[in-house]
Amino acid sequence: MKLYNHPLAPNPRRVRVFAAEKGIELQLENVDLLAGQARTPQFLAKNPSGAVPVLEFDDGSCLSESVAICRYLEGLRPDPNLLGRELREQVEIEMWNRRMEFELMGAVGGAVVNTHPMFSGFLPQFPEYGEAQRARAYERLQRMDRELRQREYIAGDRFTIADITALVAIDIGGALGNIKPDPGLKNLTRWHQTVSARPSAAA
Repeated sequence: MKLYNHPLAPNPRRVRVFAAEKGIELQLENVDLLAGQARTPQFLAKNPSGAVPVLEFDDGSCLSESVAICRYLEGLRPDPNLLGRELREQVEIEMWNRRMEFELMGAVGGAVVNTHPMFSGFLPQFPEYGEAQRARAYERLQRMDRELRQREYIAGDRFTIADITALVAIDIGGALGNIKPDPGLKNLTRWHQTVSARPSAAA
């Protein structure tokens, strides 16, 4: 299977980390987003949304959207389980993953896209909105610290896709968004150090 990828983009990294946890090797083909490679007719035939990641199967058919790809990989290799074993756990993990997507990754993305020079001339930028999103991301990090007083990982007592989403969001925020968690947030710092030490985090 081939994964159309970008080395910095957070959603392809989510899939790479997820696959690494599963021990699934994916052939990577990098797509230069800023050069418009995701907007060519050839790529749009694979994903009309013009975004990565895209998983291409051996028969040439494609699957896009990072969580959908992760769900497919979970079906291929159920262990280690990252999406929930039984219904109650599945919906709990889904709830926390969606919170990390909308409340953290969305805010980080809004800050990065609207304030980083990389996107100047590529996308319309609204710096005031970007700063508001940066503040929103910091508020969410503070809330995460409070939530992590009660448990070791985002969704409970074990590593799941919710941790992958949060890790990727925090790391891209630090790299491109000038969003760096306060070391005084002890629970968040402990969690981030723990998940960053997993071999899959380097994927």
